[in-house]
Amino acid sequence: MTIQQLRERLAAVKKDARNLLENKGSATWTKEEQADFDNKADEAERLERQIEAHQRMLDNEAENSFRNVPKKKDAEGAKNEAVAAYETFLRKMSNRLTPEEVQAIRNTMSTTTGSEGGYTVQPIVASTLIEALKDFGAMRRVAERLVTGNGAALSFPATDGTTEEGEIIGENATATDLDVGFSTVPLNTYKFSSKVVTIPFELLQDSSVDVVGLVNRRLRERIGRIQNRLFTTGTGTSQPFGLTVAAGVGKTGATGQTTTVTYDDLVDLVDSIDEAYQSEAFKWMFSQIVRRTVRKIKDTAGRPIWTPAYDEGISAKTPDLLLGYPVEINNHMPAPAANAKSISFGDHSKYTVRDAMELTMFRFEDSAYIKKGQIGFLAWARAGGNLTDTNATKLYQHSAT
Repeated sequence: MTIQQLRERLAAVKKDARNLLENKGSATWTKEEQADFDNKADEAERLERQIEAHQRMLDNEAENSFRNVPKKKDAEGAKNEAVAAYETFLRKMSNRLTPEEVQAIRNTMSTTTGSEGGYTVQPIVASTLIEALKDFGAMRRVAERLVTGNGAALSFPATDGTTEEGEIIGENATATDLDVGFSTVPLNTYKFSSKVVTIPFELLQDSSVDVVGLVNRRLRERIGRIQNRLFTTGTGTSQPFGLTVAAGVGKTGATGQTTTVTYDDLVDLVDSIDEAYQSEAFKWMFSQIVRRTVRKIKDTAGRPIWTPAYDEGISAKTPDLLLGYPVEINNHMPAPAANAKSISFGDHSKYTVRDAMELTMFRFEDSAYIKKGQIGFLAWARAGGNLTDTNATKLYQHSAT
């Protein structure tokens, strides 16, 4: 089957499963109906894996055919000056730059490290690259983003008013003082490396190749993955505070549930969030491994608690729902295991990702690369993250034994 046929089949399977949920309503499900739904869920998962495999193959083919990719230009047919200077920096050997090209690079990119082959990328280019990191990390898709001009240490103010309440006062009595309690959350940045990306001479010399897109994609894939992993599970020691470290536990599985979760556990996790928070922002977050389990959990009437998504028409999309709340898949969330915190629920926008807009690019033209017919590129980015409101998100933790 082609990837389009697989997608159409996936949409049809998910739609059938969703219709089955809607048609049954509150009625108790028979074992046959449960089995039918589970079979559809299994087929949907198989189709998703096939689509991912096809997509990887297509991406690899596209990467090997960059000569057919047209250059990107703006609406007027002329490239933005900053992007043009960035592309010149990527394409041309330093000893072959014209005085005008050197000046253009210096006008749009800092020369702080120019003598070493590096430049601080102008914000117009850096912001585009950093924004694209959302494609490689669930945490950036759900988190609040804070941009600072430098990476100096920063303490973010936090306060919790969910337990505060007013009072009844008698006539001529004095109101009681209740100061708002503030705390601070460290939101420091850390230095991330893309590792050296090597590009063959031929691609750099071919004007039909979108070299900016090629290099940027490699950079954001590498930086995006490590940042998402640490924003999810970082210890806070010489790295960001990850969600699973900063958030509190809302529900712990009963003894014996070292790799499982029950319907009651999920209900309890939902109810561990104070009702003062806006439930419209609530989401689930877990890995595909956990999804395989929760997709088949039934309520006390035997009804599936998972509502599959499917596309309606051309552009309208519906999200996968679990107990009525959207699901965000993050494969850096821990897998089920003893004491593992494998499920997060709540308002994940209370996690803040901080970017220091000092993306630095280096170009390597030394013999180690030249003798292989390659040029090396290396990016440094500074970012950090932390949960600024620990009451807005809670975790499910598996039993220790």
